[in-house]
Amino acid sequence: MAERYPFPDLNTLPEDIRARILEVQEKAGFIPNVFLAFARRPAEWRAFFAYHDALMLKEEGSLTKGEREMIVTTTSAANQCLYCVVAHGAILRIYEKKPLVADQVAVNHRKADIPPRQKAMLDFAMKVCQRAHEIEDADFKALYPHGFDDEDIWDISAITAFFGLSNRMASFAGMQPNPEFYLMGRLPREKKA
Repeated sequence: MAERYPFPDLNTLPEDIRARILEVQEKAGFIPNVFLAFARRPAEWRAFFAYHDALMLKEEGSLTKGEREMIVTTTSAANQCLYCVVAHGAILRIYEKKPLVADQVAVNHRKADIPPRQKAMLDFAMKVCQRAHEIEDADFKALYPHGFDDEDIWDISAITAFFGLSNRMASFAGMQPNPEFYLMGRLPREKKA
């Protein structure tokens, strides 16, 4: 299946968006399709990536970058979002330096080779993903012994909710994962000459 909405020409985009996309291309070696798909609506692109960065790049809190990507990969699988499972699974493999963990958490985080802290985090994220209306104080209390505080719990929930939006946008638009994502974190990265 192909994307339902054509990507805009990179040269026609507002300068701030074009500059960010080129920066990502320089770092990754390719332009992830999500950057072009959302660029068709510049105001929404700016809002989407501002919130993405606030959640995924923040320095505060106890969640590691790998744990953030675990949340995205696990809940995106529950939402059946091919793009996000493949793209964020690739990033997860790189952060965790464990090629199998992304596949494991995408299929069944309870059987994944991850510590109890991360299983508890993903149990909570899955409840937010599938049954947020059932969250109660006991769900919070189950996370405290694993070193999570209320701000960390907010982060787990916000990441889950934000990527719920992203999953639905990617799915209805027919956004396809870039082929490069499939091998990222599975093979050694080629050195640039």
